[in-house]
Amino acid sequence: MKLLTRLPLLALLAVMCFSCSTDNLSKNADALNQNLIVPQTKTIEIQILELLNNHRLSIGLNPLENMDIIKSQAYSHTEYMVVTNEVNHNNFFERSNYLKTNAGAKVVSENVAYGYTKAETVVNAWLKSDGHRENIEGDFTDFDVSAEQNGDGDWYYTNIFIKR
Repeated sequence: MKLLTRLPLLALLAVMCFSCSTDNLSKNADALNQNLIVPQTKTIEIQILELLNNHRLSIGLNPLENMDIIKSQAYSHTEYMVVTNEVNHNNFFERSNYLKTNAGAKVVSENVAYGYTKAETVVNAWLKSDGHRENIEGDFTDFDVSAEQNGDGDWYYTNIFIKR
């Protein structure tokens, strides 16, 4: 019977001894970053990011920084669209939660596109669309983009924006 009265005390002691610390959180974040799938940046992706930042600067907004963790989520979704052969925002909630948990995002938004063969044409299409333009001109701090081709050479794009 004495063991049963001491068991809650032992459990509390065990929890206190093995609790998380900020050092452990930093190590976990470092490990997470090492496991990200971040493909080599393509020329078209660099051009898209530059065009988006140039547009933001031209209307008095801050330029956005690119981040590997955002790139990994954009790449994952673009690959998904290539495999399903469908432009969509499927699983956006998961990408958003991932970036909120792991990149410190408070707000997450994304643009997707299909079929455009040049950076200028995809960016111009986004700027002509009210919803896409609102994302591009939104109150964000960071972004990244993924552009991938399917077996037929058709391009798919995912552009994710976050505010930290």
